[in-house]
Amino acid sequence: MIEYSKYSKLSPTAYAEALNRCQFMDFGINELWPQIPRIAGPAFTVQLHPGDNLMLHAAIYEAPTGSVIVVKAGDTDFAVAGGNVCAVAQKRGVIGFVIDGVIRDLAEIRQNKFPVFARGVIPIPGQKNITGPLNIPIKCGGVNISPGDIIVADEEGIAVIPIEKEDQVYKAAKARSKNDAMISLDDWETEHYAKIMSLIKQRSKT
Repeated sequence: MIEYSKYSKLSPTAYAEALNRCQFMDFGINELWPQIPRIAGPAFTVQLHPGDNLMLHAAIYEAPTGSVIVVKAGDTDFAVAGGNVCAVAQKRGVIGFVIDGVIRDLAEIRQNKFPVFARGVIPIPGQKNITGPLNIPIKCGGVNISPGDIIVADEEGIAVIPIEKEDQVYKAAKARSKNDAMISLDDWETEHYAKIMSLIKQRSKT
């Protein structure tokens, strides 16, 4: 069984050298209230149609405890969730939303301290007309995501760790973080200066 809590101990930046660029969502999807705590957990995926949010509303009752609900909205013209949906998701053990789209009722969500990462806020809700399968492969924030892939999100960004590579990615990120923590700023500066001067010298010859 995967211990998801260990992933929340490392920032998405710690995974930068262990994952390709294609595993990080674009910067347009970010925290919607200040100092959101870092979240890490398995993706429960939702694909929506333009102007419709029915299946996200269904997902809050289907997603297992500890899940991060990851949503590809059909557009950014209509909110796919609001305060009550987020409150129920939180009550049922969902640890956060990552939405390639927009939401509403941000004040309520912030007051309840429910972590939501999205493209923004709009007051107008979507409709509830179109059904579809839940927890299927989707593309969110430019990243291909399969159900169960590990989402790590905080103010630095959103990393998506493929489930089949989770152990090796975690070990590489942890090793890098440990190594960085052992180097003082003075030592880092010395090494950095030597590296930059060497690179400038090399590039000047080409």
